Amino acid sequence: MNAAQRRERILTRLTGASEPMSASLLAGELGVSRQIVVGDVALLRAAGAQIDATPRGYQLHPAAKGYTGILACVHRTAEEMRAELYTVVDQGGVVVDVAVENPLYGELRGNLNLASRYDVDLFLQQAADTPECLLSRMTGGVHLHTLHCPDEASFRRVKAALAEKGLLYQKE
Repeated sequence: MNAAQRRERILTRLTGASEPMSASLLAGELGVSRQIVVGDVALLRAAGAQIDATPRGYQLHPAAKGYTGILACVHRTAEEMRAELYTVVDQGGVVVDVAVENPLYGELRGNLNLASRYDVDLFLQQAADTPECLLSRMTGGVHLHTLHCPDEASFRRVKAALAEKGLLYQKE
């Protein structure tokens, strides 16, 4: 199998996948190293493929239906982070990404694609194992989330629930 065939196979596998697929899993199936898969995904993205990297692996970007909005949030503890993320997924939303402002680099963004409590729990375990990697640590807990919801009413419910819990950022 040549490189072009391998990249086509990666796209085919991601298209048929019901959940994210790790680079290691794809590498094992293709008989190449994990790094080869990472490089192939980078080339596929450069060619226009909508592939998202999540904490659980690669997935094709969800179709652009529903409502997407951005909320400014703040949390200072792991429990507040759990409450924030659970609130979004419990209301039917997906936490697409997290972004912070950095004085040197400008906006830094990380893909999350958290759609369930299971996804949130996996992310929180990874965050507990490497707390220094959390983007929100750079900003005292202030961060932005892109949320994807079934409709605008769902987005408003998420926003109201986060506000009620004191997890929306309010400029002082």
